[in-house]
Amino acid sequence: MLQHSKQLVIAIVDDHPIVIEGLKNLLASETGFDIVSFTTGGQFMNYLKTQEVHVVLLDIVLPDANGLELCKDIKKKYPDITILAISNQAERSIIMQMLQNGASGYLLKNAAADELLACIENGMKGEPALSKEAREIMSRPAPNDWNGIPSLTKREKEILRLISEGFSSTDIADKLYLSQLTVETHRRNIIQKFRTNNMFSVIKLAIEHKMI
Repeated sequence: MLQHSKQLVIAIVDDHPIVIEGLKNLLASETGFDIVSFTTGGQFMNYLKTQEVHVVLLDIVLPDANGLELCKDIKKKYPDITILAISNQAERSIIMQMLQNGASGYLLKNAAADELLACIENGMKGEPALSKEAREIMSRPAPNDWNGIPSLTKREKEILRLISEGFSSTDIADKLYLSQLTVETHRRNIIQKFRTNNMFSVIKLAIEHKMI
């Protein structure tokens, strides 16, 4: 059990209710936690205006915000909050940017309960807080070290294909039943994974390597 002198307030920011419930269940054994949850970045930022939070478990893809940018915004306004990214994004470049934007750690959503608790503890102490899989990803060579092409999630491949076919973010959102902001977040993540500055370069590389 984690030992702290006061009740810790942990916020979960994720747009999937089943993920929120799963994280709450993982943390249920820790009686020293008060847990609050939010499905959008806006809800969480409004909460912070009047309430104290010590740790936030932050998803990267949210319906109203890019978690990478939200992390930077949180640390700028509330530097004492410990931010742990918790995501399905298993790309080294995404993990790196999240850490550069102020996150204390990064966990994949398949992390075990003891990993989650250890990362919270380490993050609160200012120590590196990476889950086992995240550590393994960070230990691999960077893409520019081996000229590799990044792996994309099924949704990212779908969105990239539609972009290459000329569909706008609005069209893609309607077609895939997503919010336009979610599509834009995926677009930014795809560009980040390819380590380029624009979608044109991404499409060019994707075509050259027969990804689309």
